[in-house]
Amino acid sequence: MDAVTQQNLTSLEDLHPALWRASQLARADTRCIDTGFTGLSRQLPGGGWPTGCLVDVLTQQAGTQEIQLLAPALKRIQQRQVFLLQPPHVPQVLGFAGMGLRSDSVLWVKSKTTADSLWAAEHILRSGCAGGLLFWTTHIRSESLRRLHLAAQSSDSLFFLLRPLSAAQDASPAPLRVSLRPAPGGIDIQFVKRKGPQRDDYLFVAIDPPQNFVRRPIPVQVPAIREDATAQPQRADYVLQQ
Repeated sequence: MDAVTQQNLTSLEDLHPALWRASQLARADTRCIDTGFTGLSRQLPGGGWPTGCLVDVLTQQAGTQEIQLLAPALKRIQQRQVFLLQPPHVPQVLGFAGMGLRSDSVLWVKSKTTADSLWAAEHILRSGCAGGLLFWTTHIRSESLRRLHLAAQSSDSLFFLLRPLSAAQDASPAPLRVSLRPAPGGIDIQFVKRKGPQRDDYLFVAIDPPQNFVRRPIPVQVPAIREDATAQPQRADYVLQQ
């Protein structure tokens, strides 16, 4: 490749934010929020979670560590409200506090039907009051995805749509799609779709337990062999620190 051709290719990258080389991460055309995990941020265009668009988060099992993965970014936007729409479990105030999230900045939204959930999500995004929206759903039609993406583009909110892993086979207008699988000590992340080079291997992100949870041994009853025998702890688990 001669110097002129190289210079022309370089200048093409400056023509529009939507242009990028296949071997490099694209430049972000919206504001991005740092993920709080250096290795993950380096793999995302703009160095963080993009605002003003749909981000597809595909989970092997809903409610397993996705909040802990997203919490560092949510902390950075909690001067505005963070909405949890149809979470799989009842939100726990102490758990949020352990992740540095203020209880007064998190709102739980519960709806009776899928149509109500979609209506709520679209209006939350268009309202301009949301710093972030996390929306858990199992089934959503393609036209509803497009409507939500358009609503997100009219805002500067972080918008995460959390769905089962099986949805990875479906088309999505989301510019960023990641899948999450629990792993010992953290999460394995796969990039299903991003503006940049394809990455086939998983990215491991270490997740620490919330600060208000400590690891303590839980004793297990063991049949006594002699009078001075004592039962030794057999395993450890997370328990709430009072």
